[in-house]
Amino acid sequence: MVKTKEKVDPIPKDLFDILTCTLCKADLEYSKDKKGLVCCNCGAKYPIQEGIPNLLPPKSKKF
Repeated sequence: MVKTKEKVDPIPKDLFDILTCTLCKADLEYSKDKKGLVCCNCGAKYPIQEGIPNLLPPKSKKF
């Protein structure tokens, strides 16, 4: 028998359900490694740091 480690969602479901892309307002989904969010429509990527999604538009992150 092989045990698989299932990655736990880093954001509570009730919060995740209301998050949208800051660029096009489409739904977000987890990246494969669950360390970020990806827009289902435009593909914008948002990192998750310490359980908090950084939803600044990607172009605004460069200072």
